Amino acid sequence: MDRKTPEFEKIRLTRLVTFAGMAVNVVTAVAKAAAGVMFSSRALVADAVHSASDLVTDLAVIFGVRYWVAPADECHPYGHGKIEALVTVFISAALAVVAWELGADAVRALASCERRDPPGVAAFLVAVVGIVLKEALFVWTRAVARRIKSTALEANAWHHRSDAISSIPVAAAVALSWLLPQLWWLDSVGALVVAAFVLHVAWSLAHPALQELTDADVESKAAAVAQVAAAVPGVKGVHKTRARRYGGLFQADLHIQVDASLSVAEGHAIGHAVKDAVVGAGIDVDDAIVHVEPA
Repeated sequence: MDRKTPEFEKIRLTRLVTFAGMAVNVVTAVAKAAAGVMFSSRALVADAVHSASDLVTDLAVIFGVRYWVAPADECHPYGHGKIEALVTVFISAALAVVAWELGADAVRALASCERRDPPGVAAFLVAVVGIVLKEALFVWTRAVARRIKSTALEANAWHHRSDAISSIPVAAAVALSWLLPQLWWLDSVGALVVAAFVLHVAWSLAHPALQELTDADVESKAAAVAQVAAAVPGVKGVHKTRARRYGGLFQADLHIQVDASLSVAEGHAIGHAVKDAVVGAGIDVDDAIVHVEPA
């Protein structure tokens, strides 16, 4: 692939931030597991498993990006953008599983009145460092995702944040155990709140991806396309405007009306002007099919 193409740049940025994320995930998972075993913290061991689960989604992004940025070909005339939606759904499913496991473990702990021995300051510091690293990784990954308009990379960014947030009850539980050991149940309650948050994030990421896979219309984008088209000189009317998401961008089709006395060539020229205006309007539409009709 030509290194000067936008596709190559997307691959480069995606892999850069994701490989960095993998390194952080490995380091935090090993540190949490080691501290959890050494200082008898089941919460920290569970958090280590959560950190390790991020490696699965990192690999999905690294191997998937080369395919979803690939240009259209003979077998895929509309491009490969929906592969990104599939990867996003996969990441969302992974988040949902993590949320379920966190919530189920918290419910079991509350039901059994399971108490945990205070793990100590070292375990607390490991949890706090993990939170800081994962939050920084979230900010960086989300910024890159929005720069290259990648839904899958943004989904992975939120997976990093879910890991950071799920570590907060662990750190809080360790800290509170120093002061109020009788409040052992706060850890489980906090875990339930985190599980609900992660589940919400999973759905908020999965919903637009599922909409894309089912070619659901995007009304706000269709309205923006119609507004741009109506402003093109020679256009008498715009109707049957539709838009759908495809990868990080949108595709649109619309009908325009022109003066019935115009020649075919003149009407065709106006249609081309409408397409150029829509694609160049900065509304994230990279292709438009324009049907010309007499007013």
